[in-house]
Amino acid sequence: MSNVRDFGARGDGSRDETSDITHAVERGDGVLRFPPGTYRISKTIEIDLSRQGFHAIEGSGGTVRILMEGAGPAFRLTGNHRGTGDPLSVVDSVWKTERMPAIRHIEITGAHPEADGVELCFTMQAILEGLLVRQCRNGIRLHERNRNVIINGCHVYHNTGSGIFLDAVNLHQINITGNHISYNRQGGIRIERSEVRNLQITGNDIEYNNFRAHKTEPEVVADILIDASAAKSSVREVTIASNTIQATYSPGGANIRIIGSGPDGARKAGMLTITGNIIGSQETSVHLKDCQHLALTGNFLYSSQYRNLWIENCADIVFGANSIGHNADYGDKELATGIRIQQSQRCNLNGFSIQDAKASANTVGGAIQLDRRALVEIIDCNMITISSAQLTDGAPHAVLIENSSGVSITGCSIQETRTESKTTSAIRWTGAGSRNVVAINVFQLPEGVNAIDADAGANAVENGNIW
Repeated sequence: MSNVRDFGARGDGSRDETSDITHAVERGDGVLRFPPGTYRISKTIEIDLSRQGFHAIEGSGGTVRILMEGAGPAFRLTGNHRGTGDPLSVVDSVWKTERMPAIRHIEITGAHPEADGVELCFTMQAILEGLLVRQCRNGIRLHERNRNVIINGCHVYHNTGSGIFLDAVNLHQINITGNHISYNRQGGIRIERSEVRNLQITGNDIEYNNFRAHKTEPEVVADILIDASAAKSSVREVTIASNTIQATYSPGGANIRIIGSGPDGARKAGMLTITGNIIGSQETSVHLKDCQHLALTGNFLYSSQYRNLWIENCADIVFGANSIGHNADYGDKELATGIRIQQSQRCNLNGFSIQDAKASANTVGGAIQLDRRALVEIIDCNMITISSAQLTDGAPHAVLIENSSGVSITGCSIQETRTESKTTSAIRWTGAGSRNVVAINVFQLPEGVNAIDADAGANAVENGNIW
């Protein structure tokens, strides 16, 4: 184990110790140990695994601070792995000198506007554990190509860029588990220009990732952004499970935003599940654009200024057994709720519960007034199923269907519970359509409120409804 103090570093914060730490990397035994203290550096500590061999960077619990006073990452680990996760694709030199590089139990604080925390390139089985990265630009950046990455038990906190940034990377097999990823100005977990497979985001607290804690101008951000719109990008085989994903309102913001449109119009984000999460308090809770094959189940979505779920130009989306509402403890500070599906096909919404919070009233300072026509809006769609759902206090409608075909609303319970009704009709069917049906639903509405209001051109068949 190479103690950096044996190579001249003092750790008292009095001087630039870049050269001493670099000397320890070059001449040490591969385990770079930092005793308690503050270590100032002005250049990236480069660790070339293919040349320098196995490496681990070890702090002493939470007692070590690296103060990065230059541009770029404090630590960059670069390997030579060009294969996949298949062990037969890994060359012998990677197994012999590069596998499983690790950084553990260190705080990295940025003291330069372009300082980053950690960067990984061409690594195999890297482990980042117990890090605190704050006041940097990007906390953890994965670039070029990596395989089998574990990021566990870290605090990625109050950075001016993204917390965890998958940037122009080819990456399969990555676990992001048990972290706090908060107050990062340009997003919590951000994926752009990348090919990603087998990504698990589980058990994290991901919140408040926008401009507010930085007192800067608003930017369009997301706590989790998956953007596969660039050429040669695609993101598939993803699990987002058992996280708390919440924020403060920011214009155009989302808790989860997934964009799958490529230059050729293909849907390049999908095979993805979002389950068991608490999601809310942004402009939009979950925004899916140009995606295919996603399942959202067992989540609580709440308090969004625009919509809780917004689906644009998607196909084969399953939304089931979710609860949508608001936190009653906050009273009139809560935002409105709702679902909007537009230009989409083959979407199944089943077994969910949704209750309006403020019926289009805006209660957040600076937010744009909500333009909502129903709790659930289906616009220019084909083959949409809504079944076994509870819809409460829609305004002006519980469901609006416009210029859509193959829409089925069956087995739902729709009610108005407010003393002063704001529901003008429970289901409003307008525009042109065909093969539409509304059947076996139960309505509990005040006298004078229509259960179903359908234009003749909608071609909606009614059967077996009760009110």
